Amino acid sequence: MRTILVVEDEPQIAILVRDYLEHAGFSVLLAADGSSGLALARTRRPDAMVLDLGLPSVDGLDVVRAIRRDSAIPIVILTARGDETDRVAGLELGADDYVVKPFSPKELVARVRAVLRRVDAASRPTDRLVVGDLEVDLARHRVTAGGRVVTLTPTEFDLLATMAREPGRVFTRGQLLEAVRGFSLETYERAIDGHVKNLRRKLEPDPGAPRYVRTIHGVGYAVEEPGS
Repeated sequence: MRTILVVEDEPQIAILVRDYLEHAGFSVLLAADGSSGLALARTRRPDAMVLDLGLPSVDGLDVVRAIRRDSAIPIVILTARGDETDRVAGLELGADDYVVKPFSPKELVARVRAVLRRVDAASRPTDRLVVGDLEVDLARHRVTAGGRVVTLTPTEFDLLATMAREPGRVFTRGQLLEAVRGFSLETYERAIDGHVKNLRRKLEPDPGAPRYVRTIHGVGYAVEEPGS
C-alpha cells in the first residue's frame, strides 16, 4: 500500500483529504505544520505529498525548497493561495501539481494518482531517448546532458521525455499538460512555464541561452534537434 503524507494545518480539511485518500486505497500520514511535515517526509519516506502553503512554523514554499534538496518525491500543493504568483513559485521550486481551495476531493485524489502513475511509468523497463548529447533513460528515470547527470522531479522528467520522443516538434502548453497529467485545464497552462524554467535551470549550461529546450514564442516548447 502506498503512503501519502498530507501536510495541512486545518483539521477539517486534513481529515477530509485523509478520508478520501484512504477510501482510494492509500495509507495516510498527517502533519499539521511545516516542521512536522519535513520530519515525517525524511523519516517515513512517503510515496507522495499533499502540501498546504500557509503553514505554521515553516511555510509550505520553504518545505518544498527543503524537500527538493535531496528528494524527488511527487508533491501536490493544496492551498488557498490562488494567485498566479504563488502557483508559479511553488512549481518553480519543484512541486508537481497545484490544487486551489475550495477543491474537489475526488480531483485531488485523481491528481495524486496521476503523479504516481508518472513515477511508475518512468520505472518500467523500456528504451532510451537520445537527442544529440542529451540522453533520457526511461527505465532508470535518468537524464544526462553532455555527459552530466541531471536530477529531475517526476513532472520535469515527463516534460522532457515527452518532447525528446519527437525532437523538433513544437508542443503547446496544453499538449504538454495533457501528456504529463492525462488531462488539460486551460487555467493551468501557464504552470508549464514554471516547470520548463525549473527544467532549464537544472539541464542547461546557460539557462538564459538554452541548448536543449527551446521556446517557440506564441506557441510552446520543443527539444532542439541536433544541428538545427
